[in-house]
Amino acid sequence: PAEPTMVLRLKFLNDTERLARVRPGDTVGALKSAYFPGQEQQVRLIYQGQLLRDDTQSLAALHLAHNSVLHCHISQHSPAPAPAGPHASADPVHAALNVGSLMLPLFVLMLAVLWYFQLQYRHVFTATATTFLAGLTLLFSFMAFTMYRR
Repeated sequence: PAEPTMVLRLKFLNDTERLARVRPGDTVGALKSAYFPGQEQQVRLIYQGQLLRDDTQSLAALHLAHNSVLHCHISQHSPAPAPAGPHASADPVHAALNVGSLMLPLFVLMLAVLWYFQLQYRHVFTATATTFLAGLTLLFSFMAFTMYRR
């Protein structure tokens, strides 16, 4: 006798859904391999608020019913080292365009240049401009220390 199949709804963060036809005896790892090939280490499945960490656990042990919803989160970075092969190399375009990590040094450089000009060319800077530059420096320093204090 063949094991009956059931349908699970895989719901993503952008509210899109994908239907997965599985058997109760299938494991969480088998589900990831079947529907997210090559991304098994990046996929997080959540059922009723619980992260499904154990890939060897069967779907029957989780008491999943027909039409149950599994929330899926696919992270951009793999927590484990990627296996060697054609899919192992990171996308160089995305790595090169990661401007977010450059924002702090860029702001520090801009403030340093503005302070240099303020000290070298005092006659050009009004009292209002100097006050604004000092306030901007204090605001940026406060934000940087609160963000990177963790």
